[in-house]
Amino acid sequence: MTIQAVDPTDLSAAEQHFRRAHPHYSKTDALDRLRASDFARLDRGGHVYLDYTGGGLFASSHLHEHVALLEAGVFGNPHSVNPTSAACTALVERARAKVLEFFNASPEEYVAIFTPNATGALRLVGEAYPFRSGDRFLLTFDNHNSVNGIREFARARDARTTYVPSVAPDLRVDERLLARYLTDTVGEHHNLLAYPSQSNFSGVQHPLEWIEQAHAHGWDVLLDAAAHVATNRLDLSRWHPDFVALSFYKMFGWPTGVGCLLARTQALAKLERPWFSGGTIVAAFVQREYYQSAPGAPHFEDGTLNYLSLPAVEIGLRFLERVGIDTIHERVAALGRWLLETLGSLRHSNGMPAAMTYGPRTWQRRGATIAFNFVHPDGRIVDERYVDRIATRHNLSLRTGCFCNPGAGEVAFTISKQTLVGGEFGEGMTLDDYVEAIGLPSGGAIRASLGLATNFADVYRFRRFAEEFIDLPGVPDDLPARTVC
Repeated sequence: MTIQAVDPTDLSAAEQHFRRAHPHYSKTDALDRLRASDFARLDRGGHVYLDYTGGGLFASSHLHEHVALLEAGVFGNPHSVNPTSAACTALVERARAKVLEFFNASPEEYVAIFTPNATGALRLVGEAYPFRSGDRFLLTFDNHNSVNGIREFARARDARTTYVPSVAPDLRVDERLLARYLTDTVGEHHNLLAYPSQSNFSGVQHPLEWIEQAHAHGWDVLLDAAAHVATNRLDLSRWHPDFVALSFYKMFGWPTGVGCLLARTQALAKLERPWFSGGTIVAAFVQREYYQSAPGAPHFEDGTLNYLSLPAVEIGLRFLERVGIDTIHERVAALGRWLLETLGSLRHSNGMPAAMTYGPRTWQRRGATIAFNFVHPDGRIVDERYVDRIATRHNLSLRTGCFCNPGAGEVAFTISKQTLVGGEFGEGMTLDDYVEAIGLPSGGAIRASLGLATNFADVYRFRRFAEEFIDLPGVPDDLPARTVC
């Protein structure tokens, strides 16, 4: 693979101009030193990594500290009281306490439950929430499929599912309709509102004020914070959602396979687990067919925890505290503004835009996740598979497709319900067949997302990559078949 070279003189001049336009950026210079010490592998390999919403990158010091801890001790399965198990239990409980501390969540109010990922946390709520006939499950169009999937639990128990639509072009939720739905309840029921604090599709940040608004009308609130907390502060002494789902690899890259459900104790008491398993009980009997649930978080942690990875959670959270989540927020905001301006300034020779952005065009109430498509001079969408091909030449890691968020995509691409009726994915149909059947111009969008290791050189190289799509007449016909969205 040939990596496209960048003239260092041009890069230096561009960064000086950028710094003059964004004077607060200099307050984040410590992240440049961190890039050199903890993320040097990016520059050694010539990488431009812009997929932080998909997964964060671990710092070398984080990994080394974790490995050193494991090498220095002997740690056994925490489901025992022997010395090695007790040592591991202490580390697990330290990690649990650190999670609560990081999010400023009182241990009198919240419990930290470890899960395989954010999806595992969401499933815990969906399968155990006490939906009954007459109950409501309210969710926004803009939601990850792991939240959309909860509607199947609600429907199985005869609860009513309602979606609050997003509105183009900014892809923000129709707040007047949300307010109406929140008041549209009758009698005593269990009602659950679910939404993301930041969209994994467009970067839209949905108001945390909805939590109090929903509580005022008797709703429980499930907040998907997976795309939000890597670059934004979430203070659970200020905001009090009943359930918060997140994945630690999105925050600091390592370990993968560990997420968390932060749950208010009073909300947790409502959940009705449909089964029990190893680790979730104090005792179980075969002949009596009886079991006694374990108290607190262990009742929801099925089987053996990923116990050797959990010390890395504490290490990662301490790493973020040293770096400063507000410093990360300041940096990605400045670089994100520049990236948005870059996409908006791309023009073909005929004056037509060379890129189309989905979601807010300004930095008001948005995060560092930017969805867009490149556009041919005649207005046609550039096939995302060709974008992948050119990105590879630049050693640039982006995300392409639908990002597991169909509702936001349907609004962004102006796909009506009528278009989707009869557009089921039939037997023997390929993804390419389906894209053609419902009239999509491509297989989705392009997503660039920023994180703690992003620097100006990354977004500058992105611009050089984006300029390749100016005056692009067409794409080759040898693109690979689509296999996933």
